[in-house]
Amino acid sequence: MRSYKAVLTVAATVLASAAVALPVTTAAPAQASPPTPGPIVNLWNWNWNSVARECTDVLGPAGYAAVQVSPPGDSMSKGGSVWWDVYQPARYTLNSKFGDENAFRNMVNACHSAGVKVHADVVINHMTGQGSRSYGGYGFGKYDYPGLYSPADFHSPACTINDSDYVNDAWRVRNCELVGLSDLDTGSDHVRDQIAGYLNRLTDLGVDGFRVDAAKHIDPGDLSAIRSRLKGSPYLHHEVIEGPNEAVKPSHYTGVGDVHEFVYGRKLKEQFTGQIKWLSTFGQSWGLSVPSDKAVVFVDNHDTERNGSTLNYKYGDAYKLANVFMLAWPYGTPSVYSGFTWGDKEAGPPSANGGFVTDADCGNGRWTCFHRRMSGMVGFNRAVAGTSVGNWYDNGDNVIAFSRGGKGWVAINNEGGSVTRTFTTGLPAGTYADDAGSGTVTVAANGTATVTVPARGAVAVHAGGPRPTPTDSPSPDTVATTFAVNATTYWGQNVFVVGDVPELGGWNPANAVALSSAAYPVWRGTVGLPAGRTISYKYIKKNPDGSVTWESDPNRSFTTPSGGAVTRNETWR
Repeated sequence: MRSYKAVLTVAATVLASAAVALPVTTAAPAQASPPTPGPIVNLWNWNWNSVARECTDVLGPAGYAAVQVSPPGDSMSKGGSVWWDVYQPARYTLNSKFGDENAFRNMVNACHSAGVKVHADVVINHMTGQGSRSYGGYGFGKYDYPGLYSPADFHSPACTINDSDYVNDAWRVRNCELVGLSDLDTGSDHVRDQIAGYLNRLTDLGVDGFRVDAAKHIDPGDLSAIRSRLKGSPYLHHEVIEGPNEAVKPSHYTGVGDVHEFVYGRKLKEQFTGQIKWLSTFGQSWGLSVPSDKAVVFVDNHDTERNGSTLNYKYGDAYKLANVFMLAWPYGTPSVYSGFTWGDKEAGPPSANGGFVTDADCGNGRWTCFHRRMSGMVGFNRAVAGTSVGNWYDNGDNVIAFSRGGKGWVAINNEGGSVTRTFTTGLPAGTYADDAGSGTVTVAANGTATVTVPARGAVAVHAGGPRPTPTDSPSPDTVATTFAVNATTYWGQNVFVVGDVPELGGWNPANAVALSSAAYPVWRGTVGLPAGRTISYKYIKKNPDGSVTWESDPNRSFTTPSGGAVTRNETWR
């Protein structure tokens, strides 16, 4: 976790020299398979109650395979003023600023009930970098954690990792102190037992896997020894940040689990701020050092969104399109990131009541909730798993399209104007719902489709699942009407459409038609309405307490055509 304060950009500034090869020789026991089909979602700095609700309401229905949660152990403070305090553990009790052990247990159970696995971010390379502290009756110091570690459990004499060490001295990278944090002697049986005990406690609570923070600062043999003490076969994925010509390589850790591929996000930033036409060959030949079957990939994470090495939510459409590409392209296990908005790069998450993180609210502008915008693409990702890329198209600049076997097709337009053309999709004939937007795509018998790809937008469709096909044509007297409204909601609030015909509930909110949040913030649903009829309607929000919020007057209205299908693309008012 070379991750906070002034060290954020060290990896990009190390001196060039020959790398030192340090192959892993210690055999590691088999681990659980990665969470496929389906990607990971990283709900960074969300509290446990919020993660539980999100698993139930969004992640499970969307098809996310696993959720990565922030470090659950007790950290150096309960303050919310900085983001990095949770990466300085004070002890392994489950009493963090995200909630207590009971809330953590309930969160895991809720996620499992929704079909979502849970991965905990764990900090096992070091403890704090602070002097003596005390809170809640527990006093600790940089090398003294009563009941857990004493000075003998840390590498001694203490040394500091210098910038040049990342190139020249793998031993110092793994045995000296990362930005002044007390470095645990992970070669010690006592330390290994304590770490394994912590991870096994999490496993007992149902945790399915671990994201190992700062893994590059731990010897692979030590990690293997810790792994051998773990219950079951949890899925491990290791943080190994690679800079130019570094002595410690991601490949040194693939024998102990999967590895985060940091080059992936850097390369996507280069393309989505340049020309995406080059992505036709995207893969290991681009300098990615972790093989696809061992890589966890991401557009950004909590480190990279702040150090400028990757895109982040502030890049707007380019950020969204890069995530669409990640979920459509066959490389690694994708991880979609959602954190909180920030101006100060050091700032911590929204908090109150002595520093405890407040519930994530996707409507107040403090939380990015970006994973919701990718809900449709999660279905795409699952559907095309195991297929290869075909039917590549690019316009020589910033529009690309490709198919995934005969199961999916995507087009990405990173230009300022819309593009309409006939594409070869590789899909069977039929009409498909758009996973990246709110329309439909009709594929002809020869596998082609004439599609308008919006400016700075994408279109993605996949075979299978609950989507219309030619055999589902409406009767001659009805019109398949799709309602798609951009509406921001808060926890437990859902959007419906209600109108003056029985098919829309006859203005009775109790009989209103529920819309899907799969493409949030766009809520979408299709209803068969009478042909050639003027329809009056409104969108409503049903609140958790049972009350109803109506959008403002006047009523909306339109006249359905004599047949076929129609889409109403609108914004809540």
